[in-house]
Amino acid sequence: MEWTDSMTLGYEPVDMAHREFVERVADLQRCADADVPLVLDRMIEHLEAHFREENELMTRYDFPPMDCHISEHTAVLRSAGEVRQCVARGDHAQARSFADALAGWFPGHADFMDAALAHWIVKHLHGGKPVVFRREVNIDREFRHGARD
Repeated sequence: MEWTDSMTLGYEPVDMAHREFVERVADLQRCADADVPLVLDRMIEHLEAHFREENELMTRYDFPPMDCHISEHTAVLRSAGEVRQCVARGDHAQARSFADALAGWFPGHADFMDAALAHWIVKHLHGGKPVVFRREVNIDREFRHGARD
């Protein structure tokens, strides 16, 4: 997993947590087997802090789909705990599978649930949706699809 500008949502506290999430997943995907327990623990510590922060933001800004969003966080943390037990028994493959599952889950979660949260917060703070500048723009694609004149 690798961070790209397309993952930027426009609310810096969430974007920073997401950058760290991507780094932690990548670390778990590529670390040596001997390092899996430590790297998994760091991943879980990040997930707990990341989700706690998002949950607090949802509560503070009275985010309407809060229950659904928090349920996803709870499910991921439950899975993380189960993977930790497998790794404690020496099954490092489960940690790799978990990292790959997180890499597959994250884009959809971020694009829909976290983007909606970022928009909600920025609207409350500034009266409009986030403005995001992308460095990784495919100009040829933009012109072919009529997005630019």
